[in-house]
Amino acid sequence: METKSTQPFSINEQREAETPEELVAQWEAEAPEKAGPVANLMSSLVILGLGIFGMVLSLKLGLGTPDQPDSGTWPFVISLIASVMAVVQLLVGRRGGQDGERFSVLSWYSLVGFGTLILMVVLTPLIGFEIPSLLLCFIWMRWLGGETWRSAVVYSVMVVVVFYLLFILAFGTSIPRLF
Repeated sequence: METKSTQPFSINEQREAETPEELVAQWEAEAPEKAGPVANLMSSLVILGLGIFGMVLSLKLGLGTPDQPDSGTWPFVISLIASVMAVVQLLVGRRGGQDGERFSVLSWYSLVGFGTLILMVVLTPLIGFEIPSLLLCFIWMRWLGGETWRSAVVYSVMVVVVFYLLFILAFGTSIPRLF
């Protein structure tokens, strides 16, 4: 004997039945509070500061030439791009860019992610890339990504093994390593 659902159609069918205007209204009602121009200004200044700091450190590493790039080339390029984007946000974002989200408890996740990435950079020359990479992946998947313990362990090991196979065995790079 089949039991019939009390709902005329499933949730997916309900979503398809709504008009775009109704969906936009629903998304706006569920959206977090807007950050406002002061938060946009402050976040742009923080990114600009980090970009300038990154460019200074990259210069100390050495840029090399386009034919022979040195170890600071790509960090410099990425820091420069971040700095330019921050300046554009400073100039344009304060006028119309009030759509950013207000900082919340979840905003700290990006700081935790950045801190663990810095810790990996510090530990890699000392103990190789395997253990710091494994810990980084595990922390990001378990606590920042909300994975279960088992999947965080399995995926972290898989990521490090794939990186090892690619960068050490296939490409033959000189990344500091244990094995």
